[in-house]
Amino acid sequence: MIKGKIKAFILFAVLSHLQGIAQKTPQLGKDPIDKVINAMTPEEKASMLLGSEMHGATLDNQPRLLVPGAAGGTFPIKRLGIPAAVLADGPAGIRLDPKRPNDPKNYYATAFPVGTALASTWNTTLIEEVGRAIGNEVKEYGADILLAPAINIHRNPLNGRNFEYYSEDPLIAGEIAASYIKGVQSNGVGTSIKHFAANNQETNRLSINEHISQRAMREIYLRGFETAIKKSQPWTVMSSYNKVNGTYTSERKDLLSDILREEWGFKGFVMSDWFGGYESFESIGTTASNVIAQIEAGNDLMMPGMKLQHEKLVQAIKDGTISSVSVNNSIRRILETIIKSPVFKKYKYNNSPDLKAHAAITRQAATEGMVLLKNENNALPYSVSNLPVAVFGITSYNFISGGTGSGDVNEAYSVSLLDGLKNANYKIDQKLADLYIPFVQDEAKKESERREKSGGILAVPKKMPELELENSVIKEKANTCDIAIITIGRNSGENADRQISEDFYLAQDEISLLNKVSKAFHAQNKKVIVILNIGGVIETASWKDKVDGIVVAWLPGQEGGNSVADILSGKVNPSGKLPMTFVNDYNNHPSAANWLGTPASNPKDVSYEEGIYVGYRFFNTYGVKTSYEFGYGKSYTDFKYSNIKLSSTTFENEVTVSVTVTNTGSKAGKETVQLYLSAPAVLVDKPTHELKGFAKTNILKPGDSQTVSLILKIKDLASFVENKNAWIAEKGTYSVQLGSSSNDIRQSIEFNLNQENIVEKVHAAFRLDEQLKEMHSN
Repeated sequence: MIKGKIKAFILFAVLSHLQGIAQKTPQLGKDPIDKVINAMTPEEKASMLLGSEMHGATLDNQPRLLVPGAAGGTFPIKRLGIPAAVLADGPAGIRLDPKRPNDPKNYYATAFPVGTALASTWNTTLIEEVGRAIGNEVKEYGADILLAPAINIHRNPLNGRNFEYYSEDPLIAGEIAASYIKGVQSNGVGTSIKHFAANNQETNRLSINEHISQRAMREIYLRGFETAIKKSQPWTVMSSYNKVNGTYTSERKDLLSDILREEWGFKGFVMSDWFGGYESFESIGTTASNVIAQIEAGNDLMMPGMKLQHEKLVQAIKDGTISSVSVNNSIRRILETIIKSPVFKKYKYNNSPDLKAHAAITRQAATEGMVLLKNENNALPYSVSNLPVAVFGITSYNFISGGTGSGDVNEAYSVSLLDGLKNANYKIDQKLADLYIPFVQDEAKKESERREKSGGILAVPKKMPELELENSVIKEKANTCDIAIITIGRNSGENADRQISEDFYLAQDEISLLNKVSKAFHAQNKKVIVILNIGGVIETASWKDKVDGIVVAWLPGQEGGNSVADILSGKVNPSGKLPMTFVNDYNNHPSAANWLGTPASNPKDVSYEEGIYVGYRFFNTYGVKTSYEFGYGKSYTDFKYSNIKLSSTTFENEVTVSVTVTNTGSKAGKETVQLYLSAPAVLVDKPTHELKGFAKTNILKPGDSQTVSLILKIKDLASFVENKNAWIAEKGTYSVQLGSSSNDIRQSIEFNLNQENIVEKVHAAFRLDEQLKEMHSN
């Protein structure tokens, strides 16, 4: 009996001791974060700074499990109550594997329009709604942070990832991104705005050294990030692969700490792009890269996390060769973000988001982003007729919903143009379709097999050949059909840039098809409409006069065919505006002369010699004619601008600009008012004018009016003056120009700034390397 009591007492004492130890172990969310960090071993600290996928992370001694198809995750430490946050790709919708082990169900996501299409809506309210839908799918599929939005500037039309990005203009990029982030994060999940910064080409993207002036960086390549971060506070920022002025962005303290955190007030954590900081994929796994320099610069999390990086960090933490302050700050920022995540809050996701409701949102967004470039003699809208429609072009039957790479989405279906026309009750020439369909199926299968062998989602998509039709077939269709629709398609993606021939310019088989169809149908006084199923700019100047209508459908997501039909039928009046310039000739582009860099065979350096003169800033300032200017987009109705007013003709803290927009046509529609500003240019040279605000009207019925108001703040007046490290608004007269595009100015008015205003003093950054110094001296 006594022995039993002694054993019980000993057992109780041991259990009490163990419980005491457990109680002393800090827990995330219950104890101060610094206490949790101080309880970490060097090995655990190093692990928190790395993604969990490739350096041996385990959870309860089992392989780390993620949502299937997710891009990666943070490191879990169970004893400290730290779960792993799941990171998933997806500017156009969350990218996950639809198939799961031992599960017959498919887990599809909604494919939304790509970035260029979203930006073409110029509708921040609609983009926030898109973000809410995407964020809901992120949350209900068990992810915590969406690796989006992507907002790099369209420096050159050949960038392979321009489809993911929004614009050549930082204001559009920043405002669209801010709305997207607000929408996503309203679900209690995070975003990772990317790629920070100046990730403007895919060729040699891991190592390319970009020589950029501080003014160009701040006014063009950082301004959109600044707007989005200040307005929406994304949970994370993803640093880019490239170097700027000789140093990787993931190692730049001036970028990641001085500017991002001190100047802009960013509170979240910075992660690297996958394998960021390596010279090449061949070097991955054989070196620890520059992980210490990255952490000390303010790049908190290295993705996807490598064994050698872990070993190097552990040793550096133990021997003090890495700053303990930097290590602890990075871990703190990561933990502060994890605390907000669904996984930390133990959210029970359902794997069943409302895909039907989201399909309606993607259809609306795609339709509103479509741009009517040409509508000769009111060829559109086109009413349903008893006569069939002749549908030409391989892409009409194999419509491209989105780009490739990490921006791809595994959707349940994709509506082709052919299906969209049928759904809208258009009668299709079935004999022509029967010629195309087997050919398209065969070519699509060959392309799919080629890409599978060449790297899967990272394989470069190639243009498929057009079906060669006999002249007699085309003439027969011109006799029997009411109208011809030709789709021209382009796709691109991660890891490669587009080509000039047979990509930016049409291929010979496309030119031949356009010529034959236009000649045959015009001979019968019938219309020819071209649908551009593209992610970015192509050349239009040489062929646009051959057709009657051109609609840019972009890569419009899974409901694309239905959205095009909504525009063609007039169910929706087009209101999209170009967020970039369609140039007459590739060589007219300001970056063409130094695109991809030197040496040409294997570029290592590229000089941004055009400085701030990107896109319309160049074309308008230097009077270079374009095919379709920035901000351009036609409607089925007309709008009149009148009664422009200023709240004051002398600028003090801000000024409000108002204008009345009236629908003077015969159909209801929306108009986007664009505010451009011309500023005094004494301290520094400046473009002719720059976009400083925009607003989209409600749907206006014929005869209806709406007064639109836009506010200009002092920083909107300022340019960056390098020798003073400051944003300065110059004294003098400013011209406010309101228009329907950058070239179509409808109303203008002036105000004065009576004295120079140093708006903001900032850190000196992006010190010129030797190549840039030489460029400036010349």
